[in-house]
Order: sequence, then C-alpha cells, then structure tokens
Amino acid sequence: MADPTRFNGRISDWVLHKENQLIVFNKPAGLPVQPDKTGDPSLLGMGAAYVRHDLYLIHRLDRPVSGVVVLGQKPSAQTALTKQLQAGTIEKHYLAVVGNRPEKDEDTLRHYLRNAPGNRSAVDENPSPGSKQAELSYRYLGSSDRYHLLAVQLKTGRKHQIRCQLAAIGCPLRGDTKYGFKRANEDGNIDLHSYRICYDHPVTQQRTEHIAPLPDGKVWEAFRELV
Repeated sequence: MADPTRFNGRISDWVLHKENQLIVFNKPAGLPVQPDKTGDPSLLGMGAAYVRHDLYLIHRLDRPVSGVVVLGQKPSAQTALTKQLQAGTIEKHYLAVVGNRPEKDEDTLRHYLRNAPGNRSAVDENPSPGSKQAELSYRYLGSSDRYHLLAVQLKTGRKHQIRCQLAAIGCPLRGDTKYGFKRANEDGNIDLHSYRICYDHPVTQQRTEHIAPLPDGKVWEAFRELV
C-alpha cells in the first residue's frame, strides 16, 4: 500500500469545500479515512490537525480508493448527514476502471453480500445467514485501448460493495486482485474513484454537490474527456 507520508502536495490541496459545518476532501488512494491497525496516518487525523480541532466521521472509502470524503466539523453535522445516509437520500457516484466491458451497457445489480475470509465480501443471489442486500446501478461511459470506464451509483452502502458486485459480473476493478483482477497496480491501489456526492446541507437544507477531480496517471488521463 502507498505510504501516506509520500503523497504529493499538502492536505490543503485536497480540500474541495470548507465551512463551519463540514469539510470535504479529495482523498488520495492509499490513505485510510480513519485510523486502522497499521498505525499509518489517516485523513481523519490529518484533517483534524489541519483545522486544529476534532473532525467527525460521516462515511468511509476503502483505503485503496480515491475521491470525495465529507467530514463533520461539528457533531450536529455528523448526526444530520448520518441520518441522510440511513434514509438513502445521499447520492454517491463513482467512476470505475475495469478490464472487461460488461455485457450490458447499463444495468442495476442486486445481490446479497456477506463477510468472507481474508477481509472480503462474498456475493449470494439469495438471502443467506448474515447477508445484507446490496444494490447499485452502472453505466458504460467508454473505452481506452485496454480498459473500460463505468459510472456507478450506489443505492446501498455495503463493505466492498462496488468491488464485489462488479467482480460478480466478470468486471473486477483494475488492480483489485482481492476480487479477481490478474495484476496489482504498482502503488497497490485500485482504480475506483468517488467522483460526486450530493446531500442536503445540515443547516440550510439546500441540496449540495461536490465533485472530486480525477486522480493523476495515464489510465485516468485516457478517460478524462469522458467525464
């Protein structure tokens, strides 16, 4: 996994939006959102040092995933957006680079996901003990000479959901060897980017949108005009 101390730029470069209720970051791939067993720096800790007070976790991205993360500047903002997450009113849109083009250019995937050995999720077509329903929609956007870009909208928020469900239809994410891609990326990350998030502001109730620019790199550069 990439060493968080080696990311280019300063944490201020990652800030997409900052106000007294919320702060929004474009998280680099390889940086954990919250502290984990590795003891590596986390976005939550680095963000707190940046604003000089505690920040409050609202949602997560897997460590090898890049893109939009919204953190609360106040506990009340955390509570308000957590309720929206639970109600399903927060829209979360991703961009996914896969090695195989899906059979359908547009589809909604519905599975049941359960925990599996090796910090993985496993797919079942029908409910099973401990499983949770998972739903997402995807749309094919275009291809480069080797890879294909999908726009993905989450309907539920399960562990490794996009990674697991796309792998289940034969389209594992580039670099995601945990879910069947043949080769790891050099930096150990995967080509999944949290591109856009929409929510109701916790005070004004105004519908609010944040977009995270695409990561650097040749693979993403090939798709920049499609987004």
